Amino acid sequence: MNAPLPPEVLKQHLIDPEICIRCNTCEETCPVDAITHDGTNYVVDPAICNGCMACVPPCPTGSIDNWRLVLKAEPYTLDEQFGWDELPGEKALPDSASTEVAGDVIPPSADEAGVDTSTAVEIDTGTPIAPAISVAGATIPPWSAAHPYVNLYAHKTPVTATVVGNYRVTDDDTDSDIHHIVLDFGNAPFPVLEGQSIGILAPGTDANGRPHHARQYSLASPRDGERPGYNNLSLTVKRVTEDHQGQPAKGVCSNYLCDLAKNDTVQVIGPFGNTFLMPNHAGANLMMICTGTGSAPMRAMTERYRRRIARGTNGRLMLFFGARTQRELPYFGPLMKLPRDFIDINLALSRDTEQPRRYVQDLIRERASDVLTLLHDTNTCIYVCGLKGMETGVLDALRDVVVQGGQDWTILHDILRREGRLHFETY
Repeated sequence: MNAPLPPEVLKQHLIDPEICIRCNTCEETCPVDAITHDGTNYVVDPAICNGCMACVPPCPTGSIDNWRLVLKAEPYTLDEQFGWDELPGEKALPDSASTEVAGDVIPPSADEAGVDTSTAVEIDTGTPIAPAISVAGATIPPWSAAHPYVNLYAHKTPVTATVVGNYRVTDDDTDSDIHHIVLDFGNAPFPVLEGQSIGILAPGTDANGRPHHARQYSLASPRDGERPGYNNLSLTVKRVTEDHQGQPAKGVCSNYLCDLAKNDTVQVIGPFGNTFLMPNHAGANLMMICTGTGSAPMRAMTERYRRRIARGTNGRLMLFFGARTQRELPYFGPLMKLPRDFIDINLALSRDTEQPRRYVQDLIRERASDVLTLLHDTNTCIYVCGLKGMETGVLDALRDVVVQGGQDWTILHDILRREGRLHFETY
């Protein structure tokens, strides 16, 4: 049983640097801006954090869910947290404080943190979390999703995978150099589900002489492998040659991966992700909205459905896929070979000289009637993956479709989140 803490003791919220993959999800989710980062670590400011728990469910690794009992007058400072390579052990509390502390070191409950639990949801541990209205997408998986394995391998204990294939999947004469990379794990257990991701440890060190942090990549293959029945998986990786401002910049991990040859070995951590998962119940519909390499999890889910066509258990698949030109669409050839009665494909090309510039949100509005039908089907789950900037455009388009149909988007949006049916994975 957990007794109240004495007034001089704080349950300090900390982030485990050994597990954290620096995906920025926690910082974006925190409603009070208590989380920040430098080139080394993500940290929590004890002077701001109110223990609301909003950042815990979206974290793909669980690194955010760490707590230490400290004196309120002596919390771990931001400078200390920035300098950590691993979490410290428990601090010894003065006798006057430690004798009053009973039970496990756990985070505050939603009630303790002042969270209105009238619309809170429950996760597997039974711990109340902040209401789903705090984020754009769901913080729980679809009810029928399989249970994922996460964090089987960490920075200090990575698993070795062997490259068995590395293929460019965009035309050679385009600037968009995207590769399909297949990794085999041999006899090492590495169970994954569609929608999960892994971390790749590039060799070498950064400007400060530290080993490079893991870079996160979504799986492009289904749970039974890129090659069915083998312990392998695939990634979709774009070679990064410039920064967000368009200045020349060589992406450390993307260039490392794109240059790998067959039989090279790679250090891998993970798997990660316990919410961006496909439903498993018969007749589940998928609406998939993506750009560029955001197609990776969509390819994994589509291939899972394709392999079970003969079983007759699939629902509808609707894909909105954006790129600058057709030649820069990864997997364009295989995608076009899929049966039209199997998947409803909508391509948005923003730099095609032969047609007006269009984006995925434009196509969502053009297909308003069919989109609305899927949105109102409780068997439908929506997945959005791509650049961070697409979130607002997609949400606006979905809202316009619903409002045009005479419905209240605010109500439907909240239902989709609370039922684990609307998911975003953007970067």
